[in-house]
Amino acid sequence: MKIITKEIEVDCKADVDLKDITNEVVKVLKNSNIRDGIVTVFVPGATGAISTIEFEPGLLKDMPSALERIAPTNIEYSHHETWGCDNGKSHIRATFIGPSLVVPFADGNLILGTYQQIVFINLDTKSRRRTIILQLMGE
Repeated sequence: MKIITKEIEVDCKADVDLKDITNEVVKVLKNSNIRDGIVTVFVPGATGAISTIEFEPGLLKDMPSALERIAPTNIEYSHHETWGCDNGKSHIRATFIGPSLVVPFADGNLILGTYQQIVFINLDTKSRRRTIILQLMGE
């Protein structure tokens, strides 16, 4: 079994910026010479998330409003008192979505649904550059 670990960088805006990273994952897979296996997509940090979505304009609008209902902006978070910051909602949202995703691949192709893309979601209250770890395992 072969294991390859790579990083990709994503520039993102504050407050629920979704980035389709599917093509970047495909590029890493194609350059890996691994044909069959799995790729783990992981974001270090507690205010980013990895998931899948149909990356289309309606859902890009729906996601921020859904997350606002789950962890509203204008309520008190104890996290703010602990660290003197304003991103308590970001941590809660990231916890619900999760920091990683495992996607199988066969014959050098990701096994995703027709309307399924891999996305990174910046949930922090600040714009930033994020590093995403890709670890491929297979043969």
